[in-house]
Amino acid sequence: MNKQDSSSISRRSFLRRATVATFAFQVVPRSVLGRGVIPPSEKLNVAGIGIGGQGGGVLRDPAISSQNIVALCDVDWKYADRTAKTFPDAEKFTDYRVMLEKLKNVDAVVIGTPDHMHAPITVVALRAGKHVYVEKPMAHTIEEARAMTRLAQKTGLVTQMGNNGHASEGLRLTKEWIQAGAIGIVKEVHCWSDRPGKFWKQDLDRPTETVPIPETLDWNLWLGAAPERPYNPCYHPRAWRGWFDFGTGAMGDMAIHNMDPAFFALDLGAPVAAECQSSPLKKETYPLWQIITYEFAAKGKRPALKLYWYDGGKKPARPAELEAGRELDDNGILFIGDKGSMLCGGWCGAPRLLPESKMQDFKRPPKTLPRSIGHRAEWVEACKAHKPQNAKAGFAYSGPYTEALLVGNLATRLQRRIEWDAAKMRAKNCPEADALIRKHYRDGFGI
Repeated sequence: MNKQDSSSISRRSFLRRATVATFAFQVVPRSVLGRGVIPPSEKLNVAGIGIGGQGGGVLRDPAISSQNIVALCDVDWKYADRTAKTFPDAEKFTDYRVMLEKLKNVDAVVIGTPDHMHAPITVVALRAGKHVYVEKPMAHTIEEARAMTRLAQKTGLVTQMGNNGHASEGLRLTKEWIQAGAIGIVKEVHCWSDRPGKFWKQDLDRPTETVPIPETLDWNLWLGAAPERPYNPCYHPRAWRGWFDFGTGAMGDMAIHNMDPAFFALDLGAPVAAECQSSPLKKETYPLWQIITYEFAAKGKRPALKLYWYDGGKKPARPAELEAGRELDDNGILFIGDKGSMLCGGWCGAPRLLPESKMQDFKRPPKTLPRSIGHRAEWVEACKAHKPQNAKAGFAYSGPYTEALLVGNLATRLQRRIEWDAAKMRAKNCPEADALIRKHYRDGFGI
């Protein structure tokens, strides 16, 4: 295992070489060499960064595991042990910067770290000429999402955010039915999740006890871009999502899935305002529950509307059309139109008209949207063909979508209404939001 200390790499020299690699095309994947594109019969050389949890699951997906997994990078090799055993021939690293500087044969990277490291790693990878699959949410801040989107466009590389439901049949049916007028003009949307609580804790104070760092963990590299703090198991593994410095709470974990049908079907774009009700907010963590109201301006033939997000056990009022004895699931989305309502499962699940008797009489409209070959499979094939537009959750879509969701987190963290100016990337009524829209990075981990 290569454990070269991260301090031995000059951040300035590394980023300079990576930038040259991108814009002078001196260090590039085979997909942009003289041969033009990687033939479909040829496998991608893929490296995984952050492979202990979801990142390892992505690598084990048949669409990606069938490629050449040439390198694995993680800061905790006990946590990453399962993935390491799955790909025993892959070269192992602890520092992604060391890996990307050393290995010139990598075509694409899969990033499965905590939220706060998505942007720093993605930016370095894109500058080094690598296609990128990054877990959701693609960014920790609004500024990061904007910068990542622009860099992906500038490099022409293939990107994909890991919101798997974007490839689903349910997402496409939802849009086709709404476009066909199944519930008339949509007036409002309600989205919800049972998280947090069941899967990670929020409403926490920083621990005061001293805990030894596990021998298998490089705590400095795990912190990466985040401000320094002592190690504690309340952050790693898996428990980081509710902390401001590392995660984006339920918005980045579940809203990114359950709100996707609304953004896709209604072409919502950026909100013009957001406000939040929540349980009391502590200094460093997201609240036990929140209800965020987003306001969207009229667009094309769609009128202005409101979208409501509920988490931590909160749900919308029971729809009048929902039959007796039938309850809302733990995750879902409800569209309310002037001619009816439509309920969809979580993770972009299949739509159903309410009540069920209306569903039985519903004449399905034609399937007009292209279907996906699979979320990760379409990314692999797009990389081989060097066609960013074929990865449907690429940053061109996922960047603005992520920005919109994170406006809601501004309202939560500041506990006030946010009037949003997307073009200028600022809260018009709240200058103190600037410190959350963008952030400072520890030396060596910036964007």
